[in-house]
Amino acid sequence: MNKSNNDEHSSPLTSGEGGSKTLLLIRHAKSSWDVSTLNDFERPLNDRGKKDAPIMARRLIHKKINIDAFVSSPAKRAKKTAELFCQEYGKNENEIIFLTKLYHASPDIFFEVIAELDNSFNTVAIFSHNIGITEFVNLLAKDVKIDNMPTCSIFAVRMNAKKWADFKNVKRDFLFFDYPKNE
Repeated sequence: MNKSNNDEHSSPLTSGEGGSKTLLLIRHAKSSWDVSTLNDFERPLNDRGKKDAPIMARRLIHKKINIDAFVSSPAKRAKKTAELFCQEYGKNENEIIFLTKLYHASPDIFFEVIAELDNSFNTVAIFSHNIGITEFVNLLAKDVKIDNMPTCSIFAVRMNAKKWADFKNVKRDFLFFDYPKNE
């Protein structure tokens, strides 16, 4: 995607101006259980998951949210979800940052990953798994509680700081929570 197209996706909510950073936490899309002999790491997306991921990415584009970095668990279902989001954004799938520690990550691991993000990224999408992602989002916004992050759901928060390393200890503002069946 060229620079002019990126500009079309900027938004006052997520532009990073004034030192703010926006984090999008995305649970992988619906996975397939068709092959019972596959280990958990290798489970692919099912047809619904392959349909939901592009729809959810387009919802972000419609909100004019530009994503500077895509960070994902390398598990097959999370990887494919991140790739489908990249395709909708017109981004190169080879730029996805895969981190094994995001596979069934605990809240402490999410904080660690975020603290290590490059500060040049203003908006980052992290693709991971339950139960850790639900536990983590419930630590982020004081008045928002999520019982369960559905597959392909997106939880967005913003912090007013210039460094991702500050994420754990600064006030975070809840932006939105969206999921495929939220129409």
